[in-house]
Amino acid sequence: MNFELTPEQQRIRAEVRRFAEQEVAPHARHIDETGEFPAETFRKMAELGLMGLPFPEEYGGAGADSISTAIAIEEIARACGSTALIYSAHLGLGCAPIAMFGTHEQKQRFLRPAAEGRHLGAFALTEPHAGSDAGATRTTARLERGEWVINGSKMWITSASVAGHLIVTAVTDPGERHAISAIIVPAGTPGVSFGKPEAKMGLRGSVTNAVTFEEVRVPEENLLGRRGRGLQQFLAVLDGGRVGIGAMAIGLAQAAFEVASAYARERTAFGKPIGAYESVSNMIADMAVGLEAARLLVYQAAWLKDQGRPYSREAAIAKLYASEVGESICRNAIQVLGGYGYTQDYPVERYFRDAKITEIYEGTSEIQRLVIARHVLGRR
Repeated sequence: MNFELTPEQQRIRAEVRRFAEQEVAPHARHIDETGEFPAETFRKMAELGLMGLPFPEEYGGAGADSISTAIAIEEIARACGSTALIYSAHLGLGCAPIAMFGTHEQKQRFLRPAAEGRHLGAFALTEPHAGSDAGATRTTARLERGEWVINGSKMWITSASVAGHLIVTAVTDPGERHAISAIIVPAGTPGVSFGKPEAKMGLRGSVTNAVTFEEVRVPEENLLGRRGRGLQQFLAVLDGGRVGIGAMAIGLAQAAFEVASAYARERTAFGKPIGAYESVSNMIADMAVGLEAARLLVYQAAWLKDQGRPYSREAAIAKLYASEVGESICRNAIQVLGGYGYTQDYPVERYFRDAKITEIYEGTSEIQRLVIARHVLGRR
């Protein structure tokens, strides 16, 4: 086993960390307070080549591996959770399905501009009656004179109203169970409307909308992959997305750990640093253990993906553990700081609010346990 990052992975970490500290972190509090979408940050990320990091150079990407992509998400999350979620969703949900299942023409038309940072991609999957149970999708698409006609509604869609394209899941064969397909809908298509941005507990710079489709017409060739195979496609997509959310959780936890550790060294009580007391030092030690384990699990899942080997079980394990330990680290960082941790004078309360979504997004912790148990028990 070799646990050393390659020179290229080390270079990407150094470059993204430098960028995140200089260009992302200074705006994180403002974004959280105002809900302002960080458009300028993403323009600069495009210039750095980050918006298409894992995709082939042929389609505007950088051709980096999955570990490098996880590292990039982790470093951005260490600076700003909102920016990290937008970035992770763009790569893992808005672009990856086209990279995995799209035709050459679809990749040129939709993946290339997204990978080059000219627009964001978004994935419209969740519905009011179809969250964890994605097979219960009610949005429909009928084929009519060479066009897909889409009707239905989606909710909790990251970047929906600011994306250049939406990948929409819809029932295309109503008589067949789970006959769901994925269809690409360009921005500006008539009949698409968006709800107001959701007011969220955290990640306030990430736009989240409900989306309604009323007789939305797109060309037949916008079908992504095989008709009726959308459920299988987006389950495969979510495996990769879970690695990204695990990396995001690690980045937020790393930031909280650094603040808590520094505070434990500097703050004194009863004549000595609070880190000298076991009640605090044990929390710091547990944070370090959790971070190390979570990072190894996420990198393992990313490595398996790069090897072309099955990694659904490992992705679920990584996402489950990283999200839960990450939320715990952010919560305990508040405890280490005491009253200061509960105020906005320190960023740990923001890290905690931002980290909570990682236990819900792209499959709740309960769904991850279900996936893992099915693998262990041999049931599908």
